[in-house]
Amino acid sequence: MKLTLSRSSRLSVWLRFALLIVLCEPFSLAQQTIALVGTGSSVPAPLYTKWADEYNKREARIQLRYLPIGTSEGIKQISHASGDFGAGEAPLTDEQRSDGGLMELPSVLIGIVPIYNLPGIPRELRFSGELLAEIFLGHIKNWNSPQIAKLNPDISLPDTPIKVVYRPAGKGSNYVFTEFLSKTSSRFKAEVGISASPKWPVGVSSERSSDMADKVRNEVGSIGYVEAQYAIKGRIPYGTVLNPAGQFVKANSDTITSACRAAEAPNWNKFGASLTNASGRDSYPITSFTWLYLRTGSSDQLRTAALSDLLNWVYTDGQQLAEQEGYSPLPKQLLAKVKDKVNSLR
Repeated sequence: MKLTLSRSSRLSVWLRFALLIVLCEPFSLAQQTIALVGTGSSVPAPLYTKWADEYNKREARIQLRYLPIGTSEGIKQISHASGDFGAGEAPLTDEQRSDGGLMELPSVLIGIVPIYNLPGIPRELRFSGELLAEIFLGHIKNWNSPQIAKLNPDISLPDTPIKVVYRPAGKGSNYVFTEFLSKTSSRFKAEVGISASPKWPVGVSSERSSDMADKVRNEVGSIGYVEAQYAIKGRIPYGTVLNPAGQFVKANSDTITSACRAAEAPNWNKFGASLTNASGRDSYPITSFTWLYLRTGSSDQLRTAALSDLLNWVYTDGQQLAEQEGYSPLPKQLLAKVKDKVNSLR
């Protein structure tokens, strides 16, 4: 009988093989080094790459590796005790916290932005959640449709078909984007809902965040959604989005931080809070944490100590590097509470 492996099983086998390669250093080096391995979303992958580059220079005894395989798979792997942490943009469920023995800590703030390819448009387009929902449901098919023109009355829109690009199942950016669309469109909530693995009715899939950015940049008429720094560094146009205060807001460090402040203040202790469609005039409405997923207990004291060292670095020097890489660091009030939590895990 011919045996086949599911995609999830293949990923699990691949991850274990990758871990084996990472951990099988020459014997003399292995005696001195602990390799901390994380798996998860591609949304913060450029940041984790930068973190690894800088952290690995600091302390030869502890080294960091990150494998971008998707939010859902990252949660699955850490819940099965594969690797040392997961990363992603979907909050943990109560079942994952209790049965999987997991907890989440916010690492930085992100903003998911609608990107598009329309040559000759003089400035960024305006979008509302309802408009984006109708586009990604396939009900609005052309760029010069009345619904788009109504929000952009001073722009001459082309008679060009809209080509939707979406992320495949298990992605954190799917979760953030569908959560925002579900909060702003009752039809989207009913037909698709909030999910890291939505059943998109139209469009084509792009595996990683960088793949989506490339696809939209090279395909006239296309629209997609990525973390803001992918759009900025790729020089891809991205639109402003209508927030609950009636303002069209562009994603940047200030507007993303404003959304976090609106959701977290004054207690600054809701580590798993939703930041989408937050109140406030200056709040960017498709804001989210990207989280670290951690096991709540471990019998390996050496690895626990090494992970504690990494976390303390992430919430000090790592926050400064995040800002340099185009991500938004945690506000200082929240950062203080997260540090207290990290110190309690020792």
